Amino acid sequence: MMMKFLHPVAGALALATIMTFWMSTAVSELFASPQVVTAVKTAIPWGFLLLVPALMGAGILGFRLAKGHGGAMIERKRRRMPFVAANGFLILMPAAFFLAHKAEAGAFDAVFYGVQGVELLAGAANIVLLGLNMRDGLRMRAARRGSVTPPLSASGSRRS
Repeated sequence: MMMKFLHPVAGALALATIMTFWMSTAVSELFASPQVVTAVKTAIPWGFLLLVPALMGAGILGFRLAKGHGGAMIERKRRRMPFVAANGFLILMPAAFFLAHKAEAGAFDAVFYGVQGVELLAGAANIVLLGLNMRDGLRMRAARRGSVTPPLSASGSRRS
């Protein structure tokens, strides 16, 4: 029972953390001084101390909860997670450390902004993938409870 509580909490915390990183970066780059950009870029790696355990917890608990269960939504969630993990460990984390180093040095050059662009795109991809996992998780919970809400139609109204 505790896993059913902790899994969505960990997943929501991970998604909220990534969204905070993304929004802080976008807002500081567009509207703030270089000092604020530096503060944001140097704070993000410290946020990994929250993000990494949250993602690991959500993943481990999700695999345990899915054990012995099948279904299209579980399979979609399972297929998305390697992309989230690879994107995070191969692109986002190295980019964050690189950008923090460049920002601390005051080196806001073409390389900084090129890597920043890649980081924003990769971060947006992880936000979408984790958001889809959350959506599917909420749908599975609703189905278990017997209160499945019809999906939205293209016009935004509920189909029955």
